[in-house]
Amino acid sequence: MTISIKKLQLFEATARLGKLTQAANEIALSQSAASQALKELEQSLGYPLFERVGRDLLITENGLKALPKVRQIADILDSLQLANLNPMSGVLKIVASATIATYLLPKLIANFIKIYPDVSPAIHIGNTQMVIDYLDKGQANIGLIEGPALHPHLQITPWQEDKLQVFCPPNHPLAKKTTINLEQIQQQSWVLREQGSGTRAIFDAAIEQVGAQINLAMELTRQSAIKESVKADLGLGCLSKLSIAEELKNGGLVALKSPLNLSRRFSLVTHKESHHNLLTQTFIDYLIAESSSK
Repeated sequence: MTISIKKLQLFEATARLGKLTQAANEIALSQSAASQALKELEQSLGYPLFERVGRDLLITENGLKALPKVRQIADILDSLQLANLNPMSGVLKIVASATIATYLLPKLIANFIKIYPDVSPAIHIGNTQMVIDYLDKGQANIGLIEGPALHPHLQITPWQEDKLQVFCPPNHPLAKKTTINLEQIQQQSWVLREQGSGTRAIFDAAIEQVGAQINLAMELTRQSAIKESVKADLGLGCLSKLSIAEELKNGGLVALKSPLNLSRRFSLVTHKESHHNLLTQTFIDYLIAESSSK
């Protein structure tokens, strides 16, 4: 069985990018050469890597099983390059949920690159579902999420605790009492994060747990937009305490005690083979150590 590095690179890029044309461009092959190379790789392996559905390529179960091993080979090849002889150098690709990326990650990254100055972080921000998708496609080394998640091919490890907070503007009738009961929760309008975000998943689970139904006024993808909408009296909000700490301190928003269970855990998302990449594993160990020291 003869399998070239180029063919493995093509397979990995196609799985990551989802398009053979984009993968071919990335590794400098023509469309026809890429198509032929992928076909030859499948023949050498003895099983299909992708199912062709119209113009799309959907990775097969066998392809998913092979992908971590191919990425392991890619990591070994990268480590042989002169620029990467120092294992604590190179690009660290991180994708994180908005709360973590905004309120936790900057300081963590700053301290990490003080220890390892040859590391260059590349950070993408999205909701929990986007983080899972990035890791699944191999577009990041590590993900940090706010909501619950399961995935058959990724490892999801609890990291640190967080709590969501219900809040209102200071001129709201509930602001004087600083509490909200179950009946009031169902009477009020709400401005919430979008479906697919970890924050929304925790809030919806808490509402379902108490058997309530809410009046959803708006769904927004930005925490800042939710805070400004609540200040404009468009509804109550629910975000991480981390994201509204400054507004609670200066009186721009008021926290409301509620009967909802809004505790959650941030989690680390990694490939099951991530221990083969020393830089990624070192960053994971650093995050866990920082969390344990608090």
